[in-house]
Amino acid sequence: MERRSAIKTLGGALLIPSLALGNTTADKKKVLRIAHLTDIHLKNQFNAPERFTKCLHHVQQQSPKVDFILNGGDIVFDINKENINAINDQWKLSHHIMQSECSPPVHYCLGNHDIWWNEDDKGQALYGKQYSMDQLKLVKPYYSFVNSGWKFILLDSVHLDIDGTWYIGKLGDEQFSWLENELKTTDPTVPVLVMSHIPILTATNLIEDDIVNKWVMTGGDMHTDTSKIIELFYKHPNVKLCLSGHIHLREKLVYNNVTYLCNGAVSGAWWEGNRRETAPGYGLIDLYADGSFDEQYVNY
Repeated sequence: MERRSAIKTLGGALLIPSLALGNTTADKKKVLRIAHLTDIHLKNQFNAPERFTKCLHHVQQQSPKVDFILNGGDIVFDINKENINAINDQWKLSHHIMQSECSPPVHYCLGNHDIWWNEDDKGQALYGKQYSMDQLKLVKPYYSFVNSGWKFILLDSVHLDIDGTWYIGKLGDEQFSWLENELKTTDPTVPVLVMSHIPILTATNLIEDDIVNKWVMTGGDMHTDTSKIIELFYKHPNVKLCLSGHIHLREKLVYNNVTYLCNGAVSGAWWEGNRRETAPGYGLIDLYADGSFDEQYVNY
């Protein structure tokens, strides 16, 4: 009853605006706009060069403008089983398009199709991740940087399985320790965005056509150290957003106040239409000083 009397005394017109403070977009300071492009799978087939160029132009025509691009891996079509000449051609094509058609800075992580695992070429000095790292001028396949009050952590999520014949999603002990230290030494008021190629957490891979009574998630579809990473994120609530690709599907999943976004694929179904219900596209993300963000999936 006392509260009601107070409301009558103060007047509703004075109280209603105060309830909205801090909750509107106008109250937030936008600090960055980024585009998340993943799974481009560039090759001189399927009109992929022309279509990728169209995507880059679409990104650069956004208003407000995009400050930089995060490339989530699978940059070229597939160097897994290719010979050195085919690999060189794919990367030359990628460099040509990026240099001539893309103005914003680009930050990369590696995808499974960017790693050279051809059994016949194991003796080459550039075997494995080194070739693509050299192409991208990466000293290490995982790294971090700070821009406009946000910290960006780019992970290396693709590793050979124990038998060396296929890949699984994980960080490994060395990289996990590095990630722990990155978060531990980051000011807790600084919001963090994480990017990996393989999703840290996903539900979309459980979509199958002929499920009887059991769903299966393989180690190549989602990180095998998911619970360990999620537990680490839980200790650092300034981790706000995790971006991934790999599955070519658009998905938004929120767990423990961390948003996990799979932003489809620039190539859709490897340049042959939609991948299930997800059209070719990219993520467009606005980041705010208070650690919040707005995001959308753009079909270019």
